[in-house]
Amino acid sequence: MTTLFLRADPYPWPHDGDLRPETTALLIIDMQRDFCDPKGYLSASGYDIAATRAIVPAVVSVYQEVRAWGGLVIFTREGHRPDLSDLPPLKAWRSRQAGGEIGTPGPMGRLLVRGENGWDIIDELKPQSGDVVVDKPGYSAFYGTDLERILSTRGIRHLVLTGVTTDVCVHSTLRDAVDRNYECLVVGDACAASIPENHAAALRTIATEGGIFGAVASSADVRLGSTH
Repeated sequence: MTTLFLRADPYPWPHDGDLRPETTALLIIDMQRDFCDPKGYLSASGYDIAATRAIVPAVVSVYQEVRAWGGLVIFTREGHRPDLSDLPPLKAWRSRQAGGEIGTPGPMGRLLVRGENGWDIIDELKPQSGDVVVDKPGYSAFYGTDLERILSTRGIRHLVLTGVTTDVCVHSTLRDAVDRNYECLVVGDACAASIPENHAAALRTIATEGGIFGAVASSADVRLGSTH
């Protein structure tokens, strides 16, 4: 067995060095126009999207590295049915209070609604042949989706997480993954939150207690062609 570790905090990842493309998947979480475009849902809710735009080159870099290595790439998209039948009243109320009510018309179609232009993935990260796209109605990519079946069918054990937002959808997915016995690596500069302090705190939480939720690396350390 060839041993491969990636430099990470608080430990070289994965813990046993058994990193192989056939057991590894990259999750690119919610890199959609609604979260990364000034005309989208997040911006309409009053948040600065500069941070979510800034990570695009790092996410692209990790995507290209994992894809060239032969690992599975999975994109997720958060959004709701056009009739909003899967939109919880509390989530609808909260979005309305924030000024970006889910389902209302926006410059790129109805906000956070499946099939609309704003709901789709940004042009810089369009899924390619062989990539998987998982549509989710909530924050965790495991909730209300077939993600776990996809991972188990492929024999995936290691997950590399990127995307937005660090403190909500990335962390929700991460925590669900850890409870399902996946070993996770979050690429810190390939994730972003609408509030910088929340991003920093979310990353710190991962590495506490010896890596309670896995490890954190930079995109520069995701190099899979040789032993590190």
